[in-house]
Amino acid sequence: MTTKIMHKSSLVLLAVVLAVTLTLLAVPAVAVQAKSYHAMISAGQYHIVGLKSDGTVIASGYNAGGQCNVSSWTDITQVSAGGYHTAGLKSDGTVVTTSTFYGGDISSWTGITRVSAGGSCTVGLKADGTVIASGYNTYGQCDVSSWTGITQVSAGGNHTVGLKSDGTVVAVGDNNYGQCNVSSWTGCTQVSAGTQITVGLRSDGTVLIVGDTSQGANNAGSWTGITQVAAGFNNYGQCNVSSWTGITQVAAGEYHTAGLKSDNTVILVEITTMVRAMSVPGPVSPR
Repeated sequence: MTTKIMHKSSLVLLAVVLAVTLTLLAVPAVAVQAKSYHAMISAGQYHIVGLKSDGTVIASGYNAGGQCNVSSWTDITQVSAGGYHTAGLKSDGTVVTTSTFYGGDISSWTGITRVSAGGSCTVGLKADGTVIASGYNTYGQCDVSSWTGITQVSAGGNHTVGLKSDGTVVAVGDNNYGQCNVSSWTGCTQVSAGTQITVGLRSDGTVLIVGDTSQGANNAGSWTGITQVAAGFNNYGQCNVSSWTGITQVAAGEYHTAGLKSDNTVILVEITTMVRAMSVPGPVSPR
């Protein structure tokens, strides 16, 4: 979710959700005629994106790459905020992005059920469990064409992670800090790729971590009862979330952490006002 020029990232943000959980797990494409949308948030490098329950999208924050230019989007079922671009999944299985320069050319994509915006690439999960990617590929982060049996994807700074249907995990791309060393993982139900870290949530509520843990992310290895994970940064107070309550989903950016509350408002901890608080109005549609 960050670019190749970012600072090192090694925060792991996790939330124990006691109410209805809206996670960053795979969100299936919704048939056009159903018109059923689910409110969610996604945090990028310097911006945050919100999906409303009517299928429209709002964004706030740094907009140098046009990553917040989403006001015209409609019929969106999932959003993903990357480094300098934002990707949206439409109910017909096609994808829109705010930038082909940062996010690659996705104009021909169809049959997509999940999308993830990375530092400078976009990754899509297809209904048949295969994966497609477009954008910057110097580190091999787009080399996912051979993947099969995938149920969730997560694009990081310069690496991409995929969760397989058997609970194992695959990864490609930059491995300078060991963030792709996931071949031994089993029993996973969710994965999240940060700049130089990868986090896996296991079915028993425990957490696996590889990559740059120099800022204490490895401490999450002792956590239990976790229902969702998000990988981000932690040098400007982004971990100051212990007082949050009523949270249904969390998202970690490089310089901010966002939580979606049960009333569809959003709470933030951030470095500056570059990312501002927003609400995601309209009741969350029941699954």
